[in-house]
Amino acid sequence: MNSALADKVMGCLAASQVASAMGAAVEGWSWRRIRQEHGVLDRMLPYEHYGNGWQRMAGTTEDGIERQRVFLRAIRRAGGRIGPEHVAAVWAEEVDPEQADWCMEPFDRRLIRLARLGLPAVSLGSANPYTDLCSLARSCHPLGLINAMDPEQAWRDVHHVGLVLQQPLGSGLDWAGLVGAVLAVACRPGATFDSALDAGLALAGDRIAREVSRALEVAEAAAAPLDMCEEFDDIYFDRSVPYAFSQANEVVSKAMAVVRACHADPRACIVTGVSFGRDTDCLAATAGGIAGALNGASALPAEWIEQLDAATEANPHTCLRMPVAEMAGMVIDALQAEAGSAGSRSDAVSEALRPIE
Repeated sequence: MNSALADKVMGCLAASQVASAMGAAVEGWSWRRIRQEHGVLDRMLPYEHYGNGWQRMAGTTEDGIERQRVFLRAIRRAGGRIGPEHVAAVWAEEVDPEQADWCMEPFDRRLIRLARLGLPAVSLGSANPYTDLCSLARSCHPLGLINAMDPEQAWRDVHHVGLVLQQPLGSGLDWAGLVGAVLAVACRPGATFDSALDAGLALAGDRIAREVSRALEVAEAAAAPLDMCEEFDDIYFDRSVPYAFSQANEVVSKAMAVVRACHADPRACIVTGVSFGRDTDCLAATAGGIAGALNGASALPAEWIEQLDAATEANPHTCLRMPVAEMAGMVIDALQAEAGSAGSRSDAVSEALRPIE
């Protein structure tokens, strides 16, 4: 798996998973508290979620990556692009809900149980009361990757597959569609963050474009990436409702600002996102995944990936216990199968999958 595209897929998945594991230990903290207790946090730490007594090993991922891993299992099941029915089938037949109770959010667990009861796949998300969360935007990396080089199809697939997770009302699906489209373009040879973001914003519409533009202005005015924290706190300050930190517009806009301010360097994007406060794991996973797709796995410290893999192997509750390189291989296998079909995109994918000599 030594092709240019394979390196991008691996970079995206590894960066997003490392970011989730690193950010989970300080999720919900303010950036000031993170600074006081850790300085700039650049390492994975043990942590506990949900008050359930499970002290997670450093490098252990959380609910967002469990969603990502469900999408990966669905891609393996389908052998290519997926629909809501593939995700629902994974939930119904392959995910143990008793294990999911340890590592997923209450609304995830409800949807899994509804899938096992046979509720139609496209109706599952209607049972989730949270329409605007980043739960899909921060986990949709496989949907962008399986549509490598095709942002329009990535946008459509995110909206379609996302019906298992979120209601069609609200903004959550649109913000996730932006992330999926950006990731699809990031897989192109020679892609830049600007080219990927421009393609995604062309699909997302004026409202999203305006909010992202405001975030980019903050990034461009900052002398250093972490100098953005205080200004973003003035923009996004709500703490009054459930999941107040996890609204998709906040997380994705900040993620785009982080990628811009860090010049799409994956390591810098992860560390900055983790040190930003509020929904640290979601922000870092979104920014890190984009930067990882642009630059490949070689831009990440090898020890980070080793720690991630060790924690995944030791995780008794994850739905996909394998090294991240094998997870990336599932996407590459599906892309190779799809590249056999006719069309200009298939030619481009086939070329990007050629081994590097």
